Amino acid sequence: MLALPPAPAPAPRRQLLVGTAFAGAATAMFFGGMLAVWLRFRNAAPLKTASNGDLIKDWIPKGVEVHQVAANLMLMTMISACVMVQMSVYAAKRNDKVHAGLGFGIAALMALAVINAQAFEYGQMGVPIRDGLYHSMFYAVTGSWMLLVIVLLIATAVTAFRYLGGRTRDREVVASLALFWYVSTAIYIAVWFVVYVTK
Repeated sequence: MLALPPAPAPAPRRQLLVGTAFAGAATAMFFGGMLAVWLRFRNAAPLKTASNGDLIKDWIPKGVEVHQVAANLMLMTMISACVMVQMSVYAAKRNDKVHAGLGFGIAALMALAVINAQAFEYGQMGVPIRDGLYHSMFYAVTGSWMLLVIVLLIATAVTAFRYLGGRTRDREVVASLALFWYVSTAIYIAVWFVVYVTK
């Protein structure tokens, strides 16, 4: 009597990756809404004449200077962290725990560097939180961004402990972390351009 061959293994469902994609889309929509409100208030600001004779929006209060050095460093750090997380994905596919751990560690350090740079930016600008619309919107957008980076840092630590702790076959969690970093970097590019570049 002939037996039938075994059934093929079910296709992976990728719940964590799909969940991360939905969470990333929701986060992007949240920041998109905040930046839309920022642009709405900025466009409603009255015009004033600049020192060179150009008409500009009177949106930034007097005494507030937007320094772009820390903001540009945060942008470069986020992009570099994406490279490190992708290195972890590459190493995890090859069961290389050393280089995967190195990528997780460097990405976590870069998240700490971004938090430090944003705190430095707050200290340099010296914007009081309750003195006007610009102040409130600035802290709402950048404070939400800081919260997102803290969540990124925690997610990186959890993924590192999970993968390096022995669950090396669970590579979907590493890929999900990389997707989370990519979405967060894209969000920061939008925040950087609207808040720090175009002001």
